[in-house]
Parts: sequence; structure tokens; C-alpha cells
Amino acid sequence: MSFKYDKDNLFKEFDVAKQKDIALSKLETLEQRENDVYKNRIQFLKEHIELKKTNPEYYSEVDINFDNLLNAYLTTDPRETFYQKVFGKSFAEVRADSIPQSVND
Repeated sequence: MSFKYDKDNLFKEFDVAKQKDIALSKLETLEQRENDVYKNRIQFLKEHIELKKTNPEYYSEVDINFDNLLNAYLTTDPRETFYQKVFGKSFAEVRADSIPQSVND
């Protein structure tokens, strides 16, 4: 039986990289630290891009475009990039839309 990544494996590995990035940040709040340093997450993506090229069978259970994720993480503000691509709005706009405007919301 050969090794295959699944969604849970990748999420766990990504979280390890994210926690390492958070530990590198000198900012105050968790939200700020999560969106400050991306060094380990970028390395995680680069490693999976290479591994997928050499061993595509490892990824037959998942459909993840590591190249697109890497391109987003290489931008100045990855969170803004994700929100623009997914929602067509900035993070601030999506956050504002989620705040109830009245008691009936």
C-alpha cells in the first residue's frame, strides 16, 4: 500500500507551519500574528509543489492547487488576496457585511 495525502493530513501539516509562523511574529494579537509572517507556510507549499511533481500519486485523494496558493501567499497581503479571489471583496468589506445592521438581522 502506498502513501496518499488526504485533507486531514494536509490541514495538520499546514497548521504546524502556521503555528511556526505565528511564533516568529512579534505582533500583539493572535489575528495580527496569523497575518504577519508566512515563511513556513510558503515553504510548506513549495515542498508540496515539488513532491506533487515527483509523486503525483500521493495527491490522488485531494484536489489542491498548490501553485495558486503559493502565488497568493507571495503577495503583500495574502488575506486580502484570498478575499478578493473568493468573495470579490476586501476582508474589511466581508467583515462589515457580516455585522448585523439592526435587531432583525
